[in-house]
Amino acid sequence: MIQKTIVKTLCSLLLLTSTMAHAEILAMVNYDSKPGSTPRREGIAILDVDPDSPQFGKILTDLPLPPDTVSHHFFYNKDLSKAYITALGNGALRVIDMKRTPYTIKLLDVPECEVGEDMAFTADRKTWYLTCMGSSNVIVGDAQTDKVRQVIAANGPETFIRYPHGIGLQEEINRLIVTSTVRPSDLKDPGETVTVIEAASGKVLSTHKLSDQPSPSGSAPVEAVFVPHANPPLAYINTLFEGKLWRATWQANSDRFDFQPIYDFSEIQQGVPLEIYFNRAHDRLYVTTAKPGALNIFDISGQSIAKPVLLKSIPTAAGSHHVVFSPDEKYAFVQNNFLNLPEMDDGSITVIDLQKMAKKTTIDTLKKMGLKPHDIYMLPAWHTDDAH
Repeated sequence: MIQKTIVKTLCSLLLLTSTMAHAEILAMVNYDSKPGSTPRREGIAILDVDPDSPQFGKILTDLPLPPDTVSHHFFYNKDLSKAYITALGNGALRVIDMKRTPYTIKLLDVPECEVGEDMAFTADRKTWYLTCMGSSNVIVGDAQTDKVRQVIAANGPETFIRYPHGIGLQEEINRLIVTSTVRPSDLKDPGETVTVIEAASGKVLSTHKLSDQPSPSGSAPVEAVFVPHANPPLAYINTLFEGKLWRATWQANSDRFDFQPIYDFSEIQQGVPLEIYFNRAHDRLYVTTAKPGALNIFDISGQSIAKPVLLKSIPTAAGSHHVVFSPDEKYAFVQNNFLNLPEMDDGSITVIDLQKMAKKTTIDTLKKMGLKPHDIYMLPAWHTDDAH
């Protein structure tokens, strides 16, 4: 009996040791070299970001990109079989077949798009939408063939699409919201509006000012993200330069959105709010601010969805931008660099313990190599984000 107990204990310990030895959480991080560095270098690094892994912070795979790509954001299609990379430089869109290794990167032909920014995908896996900030349009693509199906543009005095960056899709009400952010060539001429589009047809319906200041306010709405399964449908929108969080609430009786400001980041001495994320229960809202750099955690449970309650603001590093989460939601990983801009270009990745709501450690791998990260995205096995 004692011998059996010892054997059983040893087996358990061996299993635990084996599990710990193979612990990993893998994320893709696109990067480039510091401004002014020659030769210029761009690529995608696959890092182990699990603080409990013996390979923590190590680059496991490095995929080179052409040095004139200026890669920007990652997005998955709905079945996680393809990762799309938008770019500010040469070629607006690239794709990685995530079903085949080693991974290869293919340039997609989207000549109608200049400066690719954000993407949204339909649940039936048939359609994607891409905002193009340089050409002031939205491209509709076939999600199976990646061929362009439609170009959405508008330049009227009251209804228009101008420097679009963020895009939110809510299929239940057949609506897209796109933001008017800033002229990409010099980050000037900031917009102050969002535009509502009928998703299925591409019809441009209305344009709405998001600022309480006189026009031109230069508030620069940047991201628009719908809360999954919210009833009534509701999206959050950040204004880049005015530093506020807005709410867009669907009014079913009029088939329109009501837009209201709901939080001012200047109240906590923060500016340049950027990305918007949720936990899987959709009762927590996460918003990054690039200056001086923080991850802000809000309660949006129950009635708080209409006016989020700040639970904790966690300092990260200058340029806090994109965030991914461990599958068990124990950790958040914050990429700290916003377009290599001064005072917003730290280059690290901050690991945050979400249970303690405190910084745990930092990944400086790319920073020490003289490289700057621009986005972070979990590989499919660890990806849980259902809002982007």
